[in-house]
Amino acid sequence: MQQKLSYEELLQQNILQGQQLLQALSENKIILEQLAQYKNNYNTLEGKFLLQQHELSQLKRMIFGSKSERFEPQMPASQTSLDLNVEPDAVIEVTEQQVTYTRKQVDKKSNHKGRLQLPAHLPRIIHQLEPEENTEGLKYFGEDITEELEYTPGKFFVNQFRRKKYVKPGNEGVIMAKLPPRPIEKGIPGAGLLANIIVEKYVDHLPLHRQVQRFTREGINIAPATLTDWVKYTGNLMATLYDVLKQKVLQSDYLMADESPIKVLDNNKESGTHQGYYWVYRSPLEKLVLFEYRHGRGREGPTDMLRDFKGHLQTDGYAVYDAFGKQSGITLMSCMAHARRYFDQALINDKARAEYALSQFGLLYDVESETREHNYAYDKRYELRQKESVPVLQQMENWLKENYAQVLPKSPIGKAIAYSLERWKKLNVYTTDGKLEIDNNWVENCIRPL
Repeated sequence: MQQKLSYEELLQQNILQGQQLLQALSENKIILEQLAQYKNNYNTLEGKFLLQQHELSQLKRMIFGSKSERFEPQMPASQTSLDLNVEPDAVIEVTEQQVTYTRKQVDKKSNHKGRLQLPAHLPRIIHQLEPEENTEGLKYFGEDITEELEYTPGKFFVNQFRRKKYVKPGNEGVIMAKLPPRPIEKGIPGAGLLANIIVEKYVDHLPLHRQVQRFTREGINIAPATLTDWVKYTGNLMATLYDVLKQKVLQSDYLMADESPIKVLDNNKESGTHQGYYWVYRSPLEKLVLFEYRHGRGREGPTDMLRDFKGHLQTDGYAVYDAFGKQSGITLMSCMAHARRYFDQALINDKARAEYALSQFGLLYDVESETREHNYAYDKRYELRQKESVPVLQQMENWLKENYAQVLPKSPIGKAIAYSLERWKKLNVYTTDGKLEIDNNWVENCIRPL
């Protein structure tokens, strides 16, 4: 017969069972915390792995692959949605259908457009050629003309100014003509020579030391330091033109801005150079571009330059430009090409999502191609964007929000989606005015020669 426990014994037993239960709960809590930590560690490691995989693929692409970001969609152009929840084992029924068509036979003709017609403004040196045979008594009925494009290297010449000197009556002085204005006072280079040196260096990218070699071949010995001084003096002469250019660019109500590093010679550095920056401002409407040199990449550069600017400012995602979005009178725009670039880089990470996004970007750029091809006026451009681009952008915004919750934030596709979502309103601004561009590639193209 089971002995009945006293009240004190029951209480002690319950306390013991409670302590055991608390200990078990504590152990389970530790296990759950460890599992959560393991999960966080796994997500972190997976993110790092995806990032390293992405960086490796981009490095391979830089070394071995194509640099073009052109995307050819694998889906029909009319497809504007993507079902990412398709069952992998779904069975697709295939039916055979016989299709007939008529093909037109086109005669193959040569694409050769004939001999290049040489410009009529070029001077002609006529060489009259006669047959070696005796032509006496033969009837002349015309001539055959063959043209050859030839080149003679540019010739140097010397402007020699001779000024007669006259003695005033009573030997009170000398009268002599004044020299015409010269670019460099008491210097030997003329304006044409200086202009050619500047164009060859900064437009044709022919370094000064190679220009020195070219002069030497012509029998003219000019020291490299002298040529450098000539470039400096010419730059000082052009300062007034630069000020006028700056004024005209900043008068525009629509600017594109970007910046680019450049190595600057520095005798105080062991490497011989220090890092400088060109801040570049382009006015698409006036087709003018302004370069401003700065020692750094801080916000001081654009803040000083755009202090009085009012209008639309289009930039990439560099954080320095964000402050202009809060400045009165300035509407900050983002660049669609930069948003598209992130998805192009995420193709290896998430091919399905990246390809869908790129196909939608392609639809937007198809509209832009049509406006350029037909040279639409600004109002016509605006109407076409409202009709075809805005619906694509609205659907794409919904897709971005829906898919961002399904991807790792630190993965390439996650970063691509986040980049676009954070700037979505600024990416849509171009549809509000036909004079605005979808991206700021124009200013980037100005930087390429650097």
